[in-house]
Amino acid sequence: MTTTATTTATAAQPAGPAPVVSFRGVSKSYGAVRAVADLDLELHPGETVALLGPNGAGKSSTLDLLLGLRTPDSGSLSLFGMTPQRAIEDGRVGAMLQSGGLMEGVKVKELVGLARDLHPRAYPLDRILETAGITDIAERMVGKLSGGQEQRVRFALATAGANDLIVLDEPTTGMDVSARQTFWGAMREQALQGRTVLFATHYLEEADAIADRVIVLHRGRVLADGSAAEIKARAGARRISFDLDAPVDRDALSALPFLTSLSVSDNGSAAGTGRRTVRIQSQDADATVHALYGLGAYPRNLEVSGLGLEQAFIALTTASDATSATAEEAAR
Repeated sequence: MTTTATTTATAAQPAGPAPVVSFRGVSKSYGAVRAVADLDLELHPGETVALLGPNGAGKSSTLDLLLGLRTPDSGSLSLFGMTPQRAIEDGRVGAMLQSGGLMEGVKVKELVGLARDLHPRAYPLDRILETAGITDIAERMVGKLSGGQEQRVRFALATAGANDLIVLDEPTTGMDVSARQTFWGAMREQALQGRTVLFATHYLEEADAIADRVIVLHRGRVLADGSAAEIKARAGARRISFDLDAPVDRDALSALPFLTSLSVSDNGSAAGTGRRTVRIQSQDADATVHALYGLGAYPRNLEVSGLGLEQAFIALTTASDATSATAEEAAR
């Protein structure tokens, strides 16, 4: 008698797209300074990602590691499943960095043409110049450019070909409003084509308006990672503003519950109305407003709103510093 064994195979679930960038436990130190600390991070196709952090947070070191300009002390790092150097050689990465000068003794179109000639998947020269908004200065010598014009040339060099990842370090520094709008319009187009855009910036309003994902670095680690709305919600605090007639009892206001910050402006008093504008940040707006009325105060023009990205960023990093200080004190 022959027995036939029947095996039922479980259908494999389709895997998602491989990450564009993968950091796994990456650390980097410079002497006693640990710039990047066990960093775990992934970026995916089509994302526009803002990298935020105070000075010394590890942003520049992270970008240097990503671009193969530095070597990790520990951990693993890959771009498109390969080393950063190999990905760059294959023309899959474009970068616009603040550091490093431009060749000054050539015309703009000659410098951009050189970048185009070196790219394995180059765009036509006219298209590169038009996208970067530098067609009108194509014949100008690079050494005669303004700071904003230099930034646009760097943008052209970073987008001279069909890169799958574009890395930008403070890209709009020195640009006027019109140039910034043109720049971000071009970046949106890159993302719509499925490319990943990673930019570090101090213009938090740009991160709020442009990025679909915000990563906050602090002390070399990821402190927060999500949409701008999620970062704001995570900060927890809300803004309360109102007008009070003079005199204002600052001590009483400072004693309100759940307060994280307080400011009083004298604009009303200067205008002769005797009115002050009070701005508060609170971890529990309902309890703070209830206590405000309990003081016998009569706030006018009361407004309660969520934090902007800048305020949320400050709140998160300040709270992290306070927690670290407490831990360090306890360890002594």
